[in-house]
Amino acid sequence: MTGTQHPTDPPRDPRAAAPHDARGLRLVHALLALTAMSGLIDAVTYLGLGHVFTANMTGNVVVLGFAAAGAPGFSVPHTAASLACFLLGATTGGRMTRRLTPRSRRGLARTTLGAEALLLGAAAAVAALTPDDAPVTVYAIIALTAFAMGLRNATVRKLGVRGLTTTTVVTMTLTGLAADSRAGDGTRPRSPRRTGSVVSMFAGAVLGAVLVLHHDLAVPLLLAAATSAVLAVTISGKD
Repeated sequence: MTGTQHPTDPPRDPRAAAPHDARGLRLVHALLALTAMSGLIDAVTYLGLGHVFTANMTGNVVVLGFAAAGAPGFSVPHTAASLACFLLGATTGGRMTRRLTPRSRRGLARTTLGAEALLLGAAAAVAALTPDDAPVTVYAIIALTAFAMGLRNATVRKLGVRGLTTTTVVTMTLTGLAADSRAGDGTRPRSPRRTGSVVSMFAGAVLGAVLVLHHDLAVPLLLAAATSAVLAVTISGKD
């Protein structure tokens, strides 16, 4: 039957977009925008909620160590909640990718981004309707944003876009840029996707910091939610 994969056929490569999946914004551009939003979200949570990351879990593990050692300004409950919700989101994302990847890359990306938009929109609503320093505000924003980032990371990992396998950390990206440069092994002297990822994260962090310092926490969260929503309806399945 046309369009149906026979059980004995080799599995489809999830990175190969079907013709109808190719319509819309390319994945690489969408992931760069999402990388910027990761920087923005971490600016919100680190600067606005007391030194906790909800996108960058590498930094969060380090922060948890600081908190466990009793360093002032850090919270074990806040950081642990972020880690737990991120892992829960990633687990949920893993189940989603198992069900949706064989059908459509675009469908998987759109489903995830739609869910992310709703979660970040809920976080923006909490920030707008409750005091910033209230425990319910802090924990709700941490839980919603960390779950959203875990969900997204599981999806981005499955999409397997070359040079953009994550939208929340740039350590390995920077390592690759240096190691593969002309001064390193010279295998990839130019890598616009890697460079774009670093620049996007920096720009998002700057924008997030400015918005947190001069506006309510709801403003950057609403911007992140709107970005995810726009990408959910425009993204394609093509690298």
